[in-house]
Amino acid sequence: MLASSTLLRDRAPLSGRRILLVEDEYFLADDMSREFRVLGAEIAGPAGDIDDAHRMTNDGILDGAVLDVNVHNIMIFPIARELRARNVPFVFTSGYDAIAIGKEFENVPLWEKPIDVRAMAHRLADMILQR
Repeated sequence: MLASSTLLRDRAPLSGRRILLVEDEYFLADDMSREFRVLGAEIAGPAGDIDDAHRMTNDGILDGAVLDVNVHNIMIFPIARELRARNVPFVFTSGYDAIAIGKEFENVPLWEKPIDVRAMAHRLADMILQR
């Protein structure tokens, strides 16, 4: 039994984990959703605007998040602050470079577009599992 549960965890490391996705590019959001589901995660979203992201942040427990830095010309930092206060691991995605993030979030992984979705999903999974 132990061997089978270890195998399941290795194949679906995010089984039973809820991941918030905030991304305003439809195809990228779809790719991310698909990759996190492969890892066993339940998806909150994807949220395509800040209002939906706020609602989803406050609608149940979150185990991790992927946050597009700029969602329809609104910066995601208030959501990031809320997640940080709750000790929820998250990564940023952006078409901008790290200078757009600033010092407040310099320790948060930034995945610049175009994103290697699989690598990003596995990095967030590692952050969640190490928590």
